Amino acid sequence: MQNLVTVFGGSGFLGHYAVRQLAREGWRIRVAVRNPNLGYRMRLLGDVGQIDVVQANIRNVPSIHRALEGATASLNLVGVGFERGQQKFQQIHVEGARNIAQAARDLGVVRVVQMSALGADLNSASRYARTKAEGEAAVREIFPDAVVVRPSVVFGPEDDFFNRFAAMATFSPALPLIGGGKTRFQPVFAGDVGKALARAVTWVEAAGQTYELGGPAAFTFRELMEMILEETGRRRLLLPLPFPAAGALGAVLGLSSFVIAPPLTSDQVELLRVDNVPTGAHPGLTDLGVTPTTLEAVLPGYLYRYRRGGQYADQEARALAAGADGQ
Repeated sequence: MQNLVTVFGGSGFLGHYAVRQLAREGWRIRVAVRNPNLGYRMRLLGDVGQIDVVQANIRNVPSIHRALEGATASLNLVGVGFERGQQKFQQIHVEGARNIAQAARDLGVVRVVQMSALGADLNSASRYARTKAEGEAAVREIFPDAVVVRPSVVFGPEDDFFNRFAAMATFSPALPLIGGGKTRFQPVFAGDVGKALARAVTWVEAAGQTYELGGPAAFTFRELMEMILEETGRRRLLLPLPFPAAGALGAVLGLSSFVIAPPLTSDQVELLRVDNVPTGAHPGLTDLGVTPTTLEAVLPGYLYRYRRGGQYADQEARALAAGADGQ
């Protein structure tokens, strides 16, 4: 364990997968988070003493320097899906990313990996997508050999996409098909993204590359909603919602961000106007030696909890079938 990598935002959804994979590959890991008390479980992902958790805020430059001291590599996973308080897109995606890259350059860090997103575009109408692209540019201006990773919608037991709509289906009579449900996605498994991030840190040939990460198949928004309903055993109306109406609804729901995570924002509606699939202009998972995992192989393993009765939902049906076979 000669090398040390600092993972900013490492206690989040993707951070767990990336840290676990980096630990397997023999890295010493410093997980930098705003509240270390909430990241204590990260130490359990590696050997004794292999993983440390420290306090850092990417808006605070001295804390970034302390987190990067002695590090060989830096991995920035910090991002927000909606704005709240001081957690603004510009401050997190652009200024925070720039702060990390500049500190890495000042301290002689060899490898910088920046988490971005498919759809990152300097000309996007979405502030999220636009600031993701600005963050990429800010990092590359300081650190030209930085690796940029752009995943599509990420799925896994703790994801914010499939869990959100599955939970909605438990109480709502309908699921919205924003823009008619025609937007295409290429969902990618969190475990595969974790492996890709570890390779981006480790592989010399990854320097300066931009990787677009998508799973093995593309689906429309409607198809994903249908899949969620099938896996949760729910019958719900799929209600087409034109983009203007969805934008107005998102603006209203977005007001709840002061209290809770909003189910939809107007900025997220803007994101849905553009397909979220790899362009083919950049390398992907297979170029990092990762075989993409299918959505169908993983989704049933965690959406069962949204069925009536949870994991025991089909026990009665199986009991009846067993009784019929015995007659």
